[in-house]
Amino acid sequence: MGLISTIIVAIIQGITELFPISSLGHAVVLPPLMRLSEMDITSEAFLPLLVVLHLGTAIALLIYFWRDWLAIATAFFDRDPEKRREQLRLLLLVVVGTVPAVIAGFLLERHVRAMFGSAYLAAFFLIVNGVLLFAVERLKQEGRNPMSALTLKDAAIIGIWQCLALIPGISRSGATIAGGLLLGLRHEAATRFSLLLATPIIFGAGVLEVPKLVKSGGHVTGVALIGGVVAGLTAFVATAILMRWMKSHEFKALDPFAYYCIGFGVLSLILLAI
Repeated sequence: MGLISTIIVAIIQGITELFPISSLGHAVVLPPLMRLSEMDITSEAFLPLLVVLHLGTAIALLIYFWRDWLAIATAFFDRDPEKRREQLRLLLLVVVGTVPAVIAGFLLERHVRAMFGSAYLAAFFLIVNGVLLFAVERLKQEGRNPMSALTLKDAAIIGIWQCLALIPGISRSGATIAGGLLLGLRHEAATRFSLLLATPIIFGAGVLEVPKLVKSGGHVTGVALIGGVVAGLTAFVATAILMRWMKSHEFKALDPFAYYCIGFGVLSLILLAI
């Protein structure tokens, strides 16, 4: 893949992975729309770039939420009992919230990958994603709770919501934010927990592709590394924008993303049918 194409793909990845608009849905829909077979995420040729893009995005999240991850990393070493308890609780919340998606991913991977070849299906689920975001804003509880109000049961429920993102077109961040809002979290708190959950999942997705990369005999090129850097920078900016938006828009904050998904999904179906 050329440098310009790689940069475009990296920017799309950095934005769509964290905004609640489904990076996987875009990755399935855009190649046939743009007539770019080299962007096929199921091809071995795309594998090196896919690995680097995921790792770049995960590193951006680690950097943005470095205070939270530092607290988790030092959970067992803090001498202050209250702080240690708080840090361990955050660690448990992330672990419990991550487990459902990991289990579902291993059990359903083959079935889910079968959907990667259908741009029509991904476009349809982008519309579903938009409807979901729109509906949640009207069904959610009054969001007044901070992230510290989450229980282990709540984390597990949000983790189950995250499993929906295995379907191309359903956003990981959108599903987990929706789960948090329905449990009474404020938009900012739901988004922060969503992106904390996303970090190990995105990082793990990249690492899991490494054996396939080695087996296929592929290698990471300089262009792919540039793509990873671009994806990371874009993801960092996207995270900052999303957190700022969610903090300042407690009322119907998901509506713009809902309108985009519905509009882009409908337009994609029309263009694919032409």
